[in-house]
Amino acid sequence: MHSTDAAPRDPHDAAHSHRAPDDAPPNAPGERAPPTAPDLSFPFQTTDVLRTGMTNEYREVSKSGVVPAATAFYRAPSRLAREPTLDKEKQRRLAHVNLVVFKPDDPEDPRTWANWYRWVITGLVAFSVVCVAFGSAVITGDFQDLQGEFHIGEVVAALTVSLMVCGFALGPAIWGPCSELFGRRPIWIISFWLYTIMNILCALAPNIGALLAGRFLCGLFASSALVIAGGTISDLWDNNERGFAIALFAAAPYGGPVLGPIVGGFVGENIGWRWIIWVNMIFAGVVSACLSFMPETFAPVILRRRARKLREETGHDNYATEQELFPRPFSDLLPIMLLMSLYIAMIYGLLYAFFFAFPVVFGEGYGWNNGLVGLSFCPILIGVALALFVTPRLEGRYAAQAARKGGRADPEDRLPGMMLGAPFIPISLFIFAWTSPPVVLPGPGTWVGPCMAGIPFGFGMTALYFAANAYLIDTFSASVASALSAKTLVRSGAGAAMPLFITAMFHRLGNQWAGTLLAFLSVAILPIPYVFYFYGARIRAGSKLAAAA
Repeated sequence: MHSTDAAPRDPHDAAHSHRAPDDAPPNAPGERAPPTAPDLSFPFQTTDVLRTGMTNEYREVSKSGVVPAATAFYRAPSRLAREPTLDKEKQRRLAHVNLVVFKPDDPEDPRTWANWYRWVITGLVAFSVVCVAFGSAVITGDFQDLQGEFHIGEVVAALTVSLMVCGFALGPAIWGPCSELFGRRPIWIISFWLYTIMNILCALAPNIGALLAGRFLCGLFASSALVIAGGTISDLWDNNERGFAIALFAAAPYGGPVLGPIVGGFVGENIGWRWIIWVNMIFAGVVSACLSFMPETFAPVILRRRARKLREETGHDNYATEQELFPRPFSDLLPIMLLMSLYIAMIYGLLYAFFFAFPVVFGEGYGWNNGLVGLSFCPILIGVALALFVTPRLEGRYAAQAARKGGRADPEDRLPGMMLGAPFIPISLFIFAWTSPPVVLPGPGTWVGPCMAGIPFGFGMTALYFAANAYLIDTFSASVASALSAKTLVRSGAGAAMPLFITAMFHRLGNQWAGTLLAFLSVAILPIPYVFYFYGARIRAGSKLAAAA
């Protein structure tokens, strides 16, 4: 890009076009965030930000639609990033380059769209995550018929859940970078229609091998929602606007699996396990049809297309986006592992443990049918709803902290939600263990104890997941997409492993000691959010990819 025919530009245009501080309280509508605010709508996975620095290109507006590239870069928030202003060769290369940005009130800028329209898209995105999570657990509603038809044992039947969750673990490594290269819209549409089609393979499976293969492919294609839903929400909303939207996204991976056994139990009880898959296919098909009308929301892709059009129309090659100037080698796109992911993985694994513990306690202990066993998951949904009521208040507390610290809070200020939610996990497990048969013998009303244990569990897991997600985004802001992919990988691995041994563990140890063992595991990891809260700055200082302490 060496053309000297740069387009006319207003040197003062960009100076007054930054969005309002993301971590500060909202000021005026349409204001934009400063460069220091981490943003999922930046193409972190496909741009070499550690080598080149970063720009505010995707959040900036200019009347001319371009800004000078030579002065637009700033240091990435990582201890490994080089100071861009010291790179003389890069400055010479960018001397005549214009970065393409949005114009004021640009109709293609997702953050200028009407609020009602953005909420419709946000609702659809959250609903798609519910659909995916629902599909992972719905088949648990009728394991008996499945085992009888294919003459398999409990562990092989549990693989129908585990293999789909394994797909959740592997898929994000593909869908994350692809969504940054090709845009959110094509990934949403292609992956969800393939997910719908794979359900047909499962419903018509002539043997257990075909069913297991189909379930793995379902997880692989459906996992796109788990990795790009958060990015789509960030495309639409600034950080100071997106508190409740992210809370919906945080609740969906946990609310969806709880709905699965409820629906699957009644469907399997009345018309068989294959119709459970058909119902899931219909659900996926409806979501796929809605996603087909999803607009493109990823700013780097929108601006890259605009830059390409400007080059074609003007004949000048000095229009570009940062993603085009500094592409990241594909070999660098592997996700990083984060310590916080282990905590989230444990909690997610406990959720899937419930899917197999509840049939033992309520099905075998109380003699309930599959439909009633499914209803026993409803208290978890109540807990999730309570957490959705609390999380916006946690966001308000975070905004107040940011205001007290001059407009930018520390990542550790995201952790009170984890500190609030973490104790509820062991509490719920102890209640579940010691109010179940045979300690409390089956009788009228005795089911209330183990059933109501789901309320603190649903509240705790949603509150801490919301806070942990925000903490990872703020801490690894220069590699946030990789951080979230790593979190999904570890979390899904735990979710896939739990179904393989939980039923046998409850049978051999008994309801009390199996539940108590899980409770003690959750007690062992309980200090993690408190340790990060008090010593997080010191821990981040020892991480090369974390934001500087």
